[in-house]
Amino acid sequence: MSSAGKDPCKPFACAIQACLKEHNFQEHKCSEALERMRLCCVKWHKESICCSGIDLEKSYLPKPKTESNPK
Repeated sequence: MSSAGKDPCKPFACAIQACLKEHNFQEHKCSEALERMRLCCVKWHKESICCSGIDLEKSYLPKPKTESNPK
């Protein structure tokens, strides 16, 4: 990323901050915003300074509940 270029994932980082503030910093309520950031970082992690703390391998979306004992 050139010094004049914009960070491609910064809007996603800002969306996470807004979501966390709106939900009293309850991370589980911002899973969609976190996942959008992760997907941006998968593509742009080498050029985005905002991606430094994002785990590229971990989905932030909740796992679907499976019924382990169907009746």
